[in-house]
Amino acid sequence: MNKANNRRKRASIEKIEHVFIELLQTKALNQISVSDICKKAELNRTTFYANYTDIYALADSIRIKLENNLNDLYQDEITVGFNSNDYLRLFHHIKENRLLYLAYFKLDYDNQFRVFHYDTHLAEIHFHNRFIEYRIEFFRSGITKIIKMWLQNGCKESPEDMFEIIKSEYRGRMDFFC
Repeated sequence: MNKANNRRKRASIEKIEHVFIELLQTKALNQISVSDICKKAELNRTTFYANYTDIYALADSIRIKLENNLNDLYQDEITVGFNSNDYLRLFHHIKENRLLYLAYFKLDYDNQFRVFHYDTHLAEIHFHNRFIEYRIEFFRSGITKIIKMWLQNGCKESPEDMFEIIKSEYRGRMDFFC
């Protein structure tokens, strides 16, 4: 495939994803059709089916894209096994990609795939390996709910404000989270 075709394919995928994310803001997944997407994106159905088998494959590609973007955000730390607890970076990323995160949560992917990582090794040390599963779930559920609220409220507070909320709630125990 030549460069022009690659660019055209990427542009089509971006249009499809953009329209899909836009439609998810006002409709449930089962209310969105391939025809809706193609009409709004001004693309043929064959273009859609050349890239996705169905709406659910498109939804999965959105999930994968977000999770990969999030992993890329912290890849340097993951590679060297360092945890900076840089939630400010996370909140900036969420604000810059607000519609993508809203789509992710609307699709309920956060119930299947946790966006956040909990440093179990540090937790085992600090909590003497007691009730780690409960602590992990408490953290994941809490931060996920805070992020959802922030998104639903239009990200009115600054990323810095959100980071301060997280820090104050976990009272210096931020070394468990990345």
